[in-house]
Amino acid sequence: MAETVSATDPIWSREIPRRYWDPSRRLLSSIRVYQRWVDKTGLLALFVTRSCVIRHRFWSIVTGADIPLNCQIGGGLLIPHPNGIVIHPNAEIGCNCLIFQQVTIGTTGKGVPSIGGHVDIGAGAKVLGNVVIQDHVRVGANAVVLGDVGESETVVGIPAKPLSRSASGCPI
Repeated sequence: MAETVSATDPIWSREIPRRYWDPSRRLLSSIRVYQRWVDKTGLLALFVTRSCVIRHRFWSIVTGADIPLNCQIGGGLLIPHPNGIVIHPNAEIGCNCLIFQQVTIGTTGKGVPSIGGHVDIGAGAKVLGNVVIQDHVRVGANAVVLGDVGESETVVGIPAKPLSRSASGCPI
């Protein structure tokens, strides 16, 4: 039986770069270091934050991702293919999430998403507006989430709807 990933306790080892050329983890590293140093004062803090901004810009260009330095992302985020990921600066993302390529987490002009812990978002999915996605949710590839999603649900389609289950509990 597979172990359940926690929705509250970050697994920081998921973000550690495995080698030098590990663009997604290097991008996350620049964001994490910047967030640790941005509120500090002094010459060292100024140097560290400016170098983080330069690193962030470099890795953002390399990955093709638009993840702002001031975003609210819980620990343990995995972005195996960061190309085209766009995250609104005010969106909240819980810990141990998995986000694939071409995902947009943004606004429709009426608020921004709040995503719980251990949420897997498939390639090309869009999470838009004042949406609450609870813990342990799976969002299917190319789904467009415009409404709230309950805990442990799997949503697919445009607009995203819960995946129905057969009597045996297996997805149909």
